[in-house]
Amino acid sequence: MLPHKDRRKRGLQVYEQMGWGTNQDLRDLDEDLWALTTDFVFGEVWSRPGLSLREREIAVLAVLIAFGTEGMDIHLRHAHKLGITDEQIKELIFQVMYYVGQPRGLFAMKRLKAVMAERNGRKRRRGAKRAA
Repeated sequence: MLPHKDRRKRGLQVYEQMGWGTNQDLRDLDEDLWALTTDFVFGEVWSRPGLSLREREIAVLAVLIAFGTEGMDIHLRHAHKLGITDEQIKELIFQVMYYVGQPRGLFAMKRLKAVMAERNGRKRRRGAKRAA
């Protein structure tokens, strides 16, 4: 087991590696929920040896797709920072969909397309500012 005293620091380091900053949206939602998530989920579980962050992210994406639940967008939005492409996520959706049901796959595909459009919109806006 990892040293308990360093888990906040480890959790924040994982957030940073994943491109989440400090996960401020969760902190704004509820400070206690943020502390539990940062300290335990990311400071203990995600920080364990044995799986890379990329492998952990693929596993979590599969679970979120299966459940069709809250939290999917932040993982979809930042998975590319761990070397996971949109095409790989699309294949993951196809892989999971036939085990959990097409409605869950359709939901996940809609979320992926929305995140891709959001990302592309940001890129276009940045390019427009530079051209001005």
